[in-house]
Amino acid sequence: MIEGLIKLLAFQVAGEGIVFMLGLPIPGAVVGMALLFAYLVIRGREDAGLDTFTAAFLPHLSLLFIPAAVGIVAHLDRIAQEWLAIAVAIVVSTVASVAATAAAVKWLKK
Repeated sequence: MIEGLIKLLAFQVAGEGIVFMLGLPIPGAVVGMALLFAYLVIRGREDAGLDTFTAAFLPHLSLLFIPAAVGIVAHLDRIAQEWLAIAVAIVVSTVASVAATAAAVKWLKK
């Protein structure tokens, strides 16, 4: 199980390092996830260490939302000032996501 955690953290750190060194405008976690995906595709089979860790970790994933919720509560005054812009951004990004997903599914079904 520790092996799976070490692998996940290694990909996270690698992604953060790549973003820092190259000055990329994307989160290091996204790069790390892409690296992990590439590793799994190249490997061509399941990784027992990752499977064991993720199976044990997945039921507790909701705990990771607590810091985000605390951050929202800590900035309620700013949210109250910017509520319209936030609401517009949420609606527009949701509509764009749904449209992009629908276009991708339609294209992939051909």
